[in-house]
Amino acid sequence: MPSHSPSDPAGAARRSPARPLALGLGAALLVIASGCARAVLPSEKAYLADPIMQFDADELEVSADAHIAQNREGAAGGAGAGGGGCGCN
Repeated sequence: MPSHSPSDPAGAARRSPARPLALGLGAALLVIASGCARAVLPSEKAYLADPIMQFDADELEVSADAHIAQNREGAAGGAGAGGGGCGCN
């Protein structure tokens, strides 16, 4: 009876599919477990309401960004409230 080395293709056909199945299952469990998130506690919501967490807290920065956008687009205005003109904002 001939012996097969690990790099022999004939020996590869007799291997059990348990290892690739276990690796795939482990990878799937890692992906599922990484999606778990803890809810924000009421005592932590004060930190989220801090003005530093707002994107437009600094009026000078907002003004500078609007100036840059106006120069880039070649138009001014249009930064007001959205709506289609039908009164159904």
